[in-house]
Amino acid sequence: MKKKLLFIINPKAGRTAVRNDLFEIIVAFSKAGYEVVVYPTTGPTDAERKMSEEGALYDLVVCAGGDGTLQNTISGYMNMGTKKVPIGYIPVGTTNDFARSLRISRKPLEAAIQIVKGEECFIDVGKLNEKYFMYIAAFGIFTDISYNTKQSLKKVIGHSAYLLEAVRNLGNFKSYRLKADFDGAVITGDYIFGMITNSYSVAGFRVRGSAHVALDDGKFDCLFIKSPQNVAEFQQILSGIVTNNIEGNEMFFDCKASKISVISEEIIPWTIDGEFAGDYQNLTISNQKQAVGIYLENSAVLEGITEAFNELAASVDEEQDEDTYYND
Repeated sequence: MKKKLLFIINPKAGRTAVRNDLFEIIVAFSKAGYEVVVYPTTGPTDAERKMSEEGALYDLVVCAGGDGTLQNTISGYMNMGTKKVPIGYIPVGTTNDFARSLRISRKPLEAAIQIVKGEECFIDVGKLNEKYFMYIAAFGIFTDISYNTKQSLKKVIGHSAYLLEAVRNLGNFKSYRLKADFDGAVITGDYIFGMITNSYSVAGFRVRGSAHVALDDGKFDCLFIKSPQNVAEFQQILSGIVTNNIEGNEMFFDCKASKISVISEEIIPWTIDGEFAGDYQNLTISNQKQAVGIYLENSAVLEGITEAFNELAASVDEEQDEDTYYND
């Protein structure tokens, strides 16, 4: 009896790449012993609904899309009940931070082959109040970079386009007075940016300290940036961003934590995995350790990924898709 595979596709994400390889991808799954059911999404929450309602009927669920499609699928996974099925991911979005972190090929057919030849590995999932995310929860000046950066610029200069957008936004910041608790380490004051992440890459950039990032240890990597009060402090922030080096830079606070609470004097808009998550004055972010099983090329990927990722990040990025009608 053949195993059953649910193939969730965002038809608007990376439209050329995934459509060109669709037949070969289905053949690869079929040769691996799966009966494939293809489900194209029609809206931004479609993958979550399909996964939560029907995911348990399958032996494997594969989603093809950008980071937003993956986040939506994982949200459905976390709400599907006691039976959990492994996930496969074919990245066809723009930045694909999650794929970068786990060395998933950005060529759709190669990613499909990695899935059928892979092993199930368990990785952490984040939870912001009642919403799940795969790799980042954030607020402040840089949170809209991934979808505000012009597509034409991405295609010409790759992830350097994100750096230009970050520097441009730095001069137009809003600060938030807040108190944040990171497993008992407390900070207070005015901050222009906050990031809680479980990834080696955010918007195409390596996360500072990525050599020490582990995607299955139950810990987030946290980075908050203070609000500058003068030109010198502004230059300190700019230097840290451009050089990706904040060692000894008092404008940055970074740590590892499994549970973070943030209380602010005013409403703060938050994003998760590049999508708007809502406005909050009081929230808790917790790490769901090893909550999701995902097929990766081999189980050693979580142990030996850092060296390979650094090699990958040093190469020039190739942006291959067009803008979507809803976030990837």
